[in-house]
Amino acid sequence: MTKQNFFPEIERKPLKEIRHFEDIQLQKALTYLQAKSPFYQEMFRNNHIDLEKVKGVADLPVFPVTRKEDLQKRNKDFICVPREKISDYITTSGTAGDPVTFAATDKDLDRLAYNEAISFTCAGGKPGSTYQLMTTLDRRFMAGLAYFLGIRMMGGSIVRVGNGIPELQWDTIRRVSPDTFIAVPSFILKLIEYAGSHHIDYLQSSIRGAVCIGEPLRNNDFSLNTLGRRICEKWPIKLYSTYASTEMGTSFTECCEGKGGHHHPELIIVEFLDENDNPVKEGEAGEVTVTTLGVEAMPLLRFKTGDICHFHTEPCPCGRTTMRIGPVIGRKNQMIKYKGTTLYPPALYDILDNIYFITNYVVEVFTNEIGTDDILIHVGSHTPIEHREKDIKDHFRAKLRVAPSIAFESADHVNVLMYPESSRKPVKFIDNRENRKNS
Repeated sequence: MTKQNFFPEIERKPLKEIRHFEDIQLQKALTYLQAKSPFYQEMFRNNHIDLEKVKGVADLPVFPVTRKEDLQKRNKDFICVPREKISDYITTSGTAGDPVTFAATDKDLDRLAYNEAISFTCAGGKPGSTYQLMTTLDRRFMAGLAYFLGIRMMGGSIVRVGNGIPELQWDTIRRVSPDTFIAVPSFILKLIEYAGSHHIDYLQSSIRGAVCIGEPLRNNDFSLNTLGRRICEKWPIKLYSTYASTEMGTSFTECCEGKGGHHHPELIIVEFLDENDNPVKEGEAGEVTVTTLGVEAMPLLRFKTGDICHFHTEPCPCGRTTMRIGPVIGRKNQMIKYKGTTLYPPALYDILDNIYFITNYVVEVFTNEIGTDDILIHVGSHTPIEHREKDIKDHFRAKLRVAPSIAFESADHVNVLMYPESSRKPVKFIDNRENRKNS
């Protein structure tokens, strides 16, 4: 493919033309599901759906939504190909409960590579760009494999360092001179801290940008949040936010304008739904609901991701006219009702990230003796900070009007909570409410 292939023409068309394109692709996807998917064949039959009457995206509400529980309970019924066509098995991270197994064919892996090639191009990548990959390629993880395949397709280079180990990360920078990180943004702060304590002049390094995964970098108005500001104040590199999930097999990546993740209409149809599965208006937050296009092994129809976001339809100065997705406000199943206030964990994180004397933290939510949600924040520090409890609670009251309980612990102890052996991501939120699974 040429470089032009990675800035698809459809992403520069008027929204009306994009919608017509999606209407055609949806009909192809529905025909495939009718022919190949045991789960969706049953859904269409039980709901008496006549696919000939479905003309496009506007007709999607005739279909029931697909939920995480469907994938967990009837996993094999979503597979549309014989076992011998499956090239790779993947599992989700388990953020919203038990991990789900996904199958991918060769065609699906090519689609995944294309998605990442156009996404990295959106984020300033080009042939010759060199990326330092700080996520794992193993442990049934999709993202690391996707990044590797996409960068190869784009014509870039990649050095597979994996997560953690600041010493190895800096040794790699010295040896290879990559220009871009692919990393969880909070780990970049650890790299800066390590560099400072080991006399490494990181400001003179080869790194110019970072494609950031797993943690939000921006507020709803697209300004940098506390985590993003802390990175850029210490190291003025270009940060690109991303949003993706294993289920959608597609990513929404920021361009240089930093105004939300761009939608790729050739790969996915996106709805934003309320609790009653009705579309929300632009300016309102809704649950991201996706219909995958061009997926061979396990395509999904109206899958509710659990992520609550805003969307934006005005054209971007970068030249793309596609819808853009804002930062994740929170996960639907992680919503907290605390003392009459509705909260999502990211609102707590942003406050904690802004308190300089806190080294690390974990937010725990549980059901109290009267049956309502309660919050305990495990705060870690290398020095005693118990006398700062009022300061911490005042920060919460100023921003959220309520203040959670605080448990002061050593930074090492909190670090153990954050990095359990079973998790592939830092755990900042532990949900111990009755009838809930840890997430």
